[in-house]
Amino acid sequence: SATHNILVYRFVDETTGSLYQDFDDDGEAAAGKRLLHLLKMLPAENVAVVVSRWFGGIHLGPDRFKHINNAAREAFLKR
Repeated sequence: SATHNILVYRFVDETTGSLYQDFDDDGEAAAGKRLLHLLKMLPAENVAVVVSRWFGGIHLGPDRFKHINNAAREAFLKR
């Protein structure tokens, strides 16, 4: 069973104004990059997001990225 914890963060250093951002796919290729793009579009700063995904027996194919992004978007908008 595959388990992935996709991490994305964007932080602004208030003293320098520098933006620090990065992601970790944790083996879910391209998922972190897509989540980072979502945070840029919202726009979201001074946040870290972790979306966990595990294989439940059904192959989702490319739709998994939609579900990963929707989970992050919903969590961000409810904060």
